[in-house]
Amino acid sequence: MTTAVIIVAAGRGSRAGGDVPKQWQMLAQRPVLAHTLAAFKGFRRVLVIHPDDRDRVADLEQAVEVVAGGATRDASVRAALEALAGSGVRRVLIHDAARPLISAAVIGRVLAALDHAQGAAPALPVTDALWRGADGHVSGTQSRDGLYRAQTPQGFHFDAILAAHRAHPGGAADDVAVAQAAGMPVAIVAGEEDNLKLTYPADFARAEGILRGRNMDVRLGNGFDVHAFCEGDQVWLCGVSVPHGRGLLGHSDADVGMHALTDAIYGALAEGDIGQHFPPSDPQWKGAESRIFLAHAMGRVRARGYALANCDVTLICERPKIGPHAVAMRAALAGIIGVEMERISVKATTSERLGFTGREEGIAAMATATLVRT
Repeated sequence: MTTAVIIVAAGRGSRAGGDVPKQWQMLAQRPVLAHTLAAFKGFRRVLVIHPDDRDRVADLEQAVEVVAGGATRDASVRAALEALAGSGVRRVLIHDAARPLISAAVIGRVLAALDHAQGAAPALPVTDALWRGADGHVSGTQSRDGLYRAQTPQGFHFDAILAAHRAHPGGAADDVAVAQAAGMPVAIVAGEEDNLKLTYPADFARAEGILRGRNMDVRLGNGFDVHAFCEGDQVWLCGVSVPHGRGLLGHSDADVGMHALTDAIYGALAEGDIGQHFPPSDPQWKGAESRIFLAHAMGRVRARGYALANCDVTLICERPKIGPHAVAMRAALAGIIGVEMERISVKATTSERLGFTGREEGIAAMATATLVRT
């Protein structure tokens, strides 16, 4: 590969707090560094780490070349550049490990700029008013004209930036500063607000929010079920025993509402229906409580990394009357699912004396469930 990416991850990041350096802290259930490396998948990646962190690299489960960093950022970058020297690399991107939300669009803009410039870096124009301060008071103002907030990756022609680092005395804030010291022009390309650098604890919460927005995954499932009346003196509906002059016929407890909801959840996961998970031909499910089925469906929800956002169950019958029991039904379903009652809706309607429900031959139910990735 003629383009390589250097990920600078040798710092200690003490301002971020935590028991480990910020690049190794967890962000959306993965180390920050795992997100950063994944953004450059497909490139030759060189990871510059602190010697104390070498044992952590295996946990990243990504193919990278590892280089030991130096005491300063520019020393770490130079170590990686020297490791790449003579390997045929013509262009290099240098990126901070603590910027895990870098997008393909920004990377593409930097690389495109290198077609006509020796160096290129993303930045955002300063839009806030700028003050100078002393002793906690405003001492003056500063024009924001021509000022930018620097970001990474900063890209360069390899031989030029290697020569610039070799000639630099050290102490540069970033690689653009090294390039500037060597007289190398650096083009500015558009950065992104999401390409933030994790510096303080609050930055992690912001990054989590951005990742949730990027990874938004909403699934909707529908369920429908019917059970005929039979002899009995009660019916089970949405986990509640409702007194009635008849019962409901079914292989299990025939809880038509819970069956419809369970099928809606399986449907949202694209995992079939109750019959596939609990075959009616299997005698062990004879007379089983339907909460077993619903609990299993919710177990699959959690195993797949989702949560139930809300569900809505509609019972279709002339009798029994559902209204007096609706709150208890919502509470029963909420307890099984493990969510607040406000996420559960149970309501009823009639078919205006039409059809099998109108003739009071049975009860039908339909349900909708919405799942969101956590």
